[in-house]
Amino acid sequence: MHPYIHLLFITLCRVVSAQSGVVSPLTQQCVPSLSNVLCISRYASVLPYHYFRNISNGTSEPTFASTSVPDDISSALVDKADFLVFDQQRGLELLGSSPSYVFVFAVSEAVHEAPVYVASQNKLYLSQLAPPPGYLPQLVVDLNQEPPSLTEYLSDPPVYAPNGGTFHDGLIYWGASGGNNSIGGTEQRVGIRTLDPTTNKSTTLLNNYFGYYFNTVDDLVVHPATGDVWFTDPTYSWFNKLTDTPPQLEAATYRFTPRTGAVHLVEDSLGQPNGIALAPNNRTVYISDTGAVSGPISPYIPSQGATFNTTGKRTIYAYDLSADATYLTNKRAFYLAQDWVPDGLKVAANGYVVTGAGKGVDVLSETGDLLLRVQTNYTVQNFAWVGPDLTEFWLLGQGGISRVRWQLKGQKLI
Repeated sequence: MHPYIHLLFITLCRVVSAQSGVVSPLTQQCVPSLSNVLCISRYASVLPYHYFRNISNGTSEPTFASTSVPDDISSALVDKADFLVFDQQRGLELLGSSPSYVFVFAVSEAVHEAPVYVASQNKLYLSQLAPPPGYLPQLVVDLNQEPPSLTEYLSDPPVYAPNGGTFHDGLIYWGASGGNNSIGGTEQRVGIRTLDPTTNKSTTLLNNYFGYYFNTVDDLVVHPATGDVWFTDPTYSWFNKLTDTPPQLEAATYRFTPRTGAVHLVEDSLGQPNGIALAPNNRTVYISDTGAVSGPISPYIPSQGATFNTTGKRTIYAYDLSADATYLTNKRAFYLAQDWVPDGLKVAANGYVVTGAGKGVDVLSETGDLLLRVQTNYTVQNFAWVGPDLTEFWLLGQGGISRVRWQLKGQKLI
């Protein structure tokens, strides 16, 4: 046990007050041999007064770990752990006997997104968005060496601002979120593109809705049986200056059939539909609403950017997928993010839902229970499983790329 942690625990004193039901101590090192793992007692459901968590300043949010709990000194341990376990039985099982978190690459403060693992090459493709606007090269992590290497990558033709990505039938599918009339000497508009990693050739599958520009194409998933591409289309590219035109469509979620070219509206009740994921049984679709981060839209003024409001939507919703995999029913709230907004969204092989939320990643049960959290020192936008058994997990975002090794397996994309 780390000396500092040991000292805190042996000096921990419980405050006796009129308040009943207080969870004390708030945290405990539940596995003595794992100093990077901390268990949160009873979800910290009753804190001793006076506790306080600062509210957002409009551009970021103080984390749960920053909550001030002066009458429980074990709370000081929260921001020092790599893994926070909220459900001890299931959380520790997912971590395994020797979980590890390693910060691998320092990158720019730009948004880093669209990670796609290509197993045949053992490489992880990902994107770097603005700033600066107009940035074209993508990034590749070569996992065939230790330590892995990070290099720039440019497809032919280049794809501007991939924001979501997945792998299907030998191809990388990218949601291209940038739209400009002069990028790399050509015009590109928001849409869906594929990349053949063996030939380096990219192909445009979709770039409009009956002449209207899409807004962002933030995230996407391909149904393994039908080949239909389900994608979200919020308005973030306008806020982030990735497009040169204001939004022309409502924020919505669509289903695209590459075989026919048809685009179907499937969900338009969310403020800012963001992450989208499909359960392994292909019966449940998850979509996150990150409307807590939004801004003004007008064709008469330039982009004013986006701000964060903690009372806005920061929720994952679950839907039933019809038997023919064409429409959604039974929308229900699934999870309210405890930090920032639920951005990247994927489902593990066992059905657990994983989301990038602020400075970390939350792992949720099939019923939306928070089981554990991976903590980072940068805002996580997205993540991907890699390796032969898909138990290595790469996180990426603004300022960093890191690696987790645990027992939670990803779905094999074919």
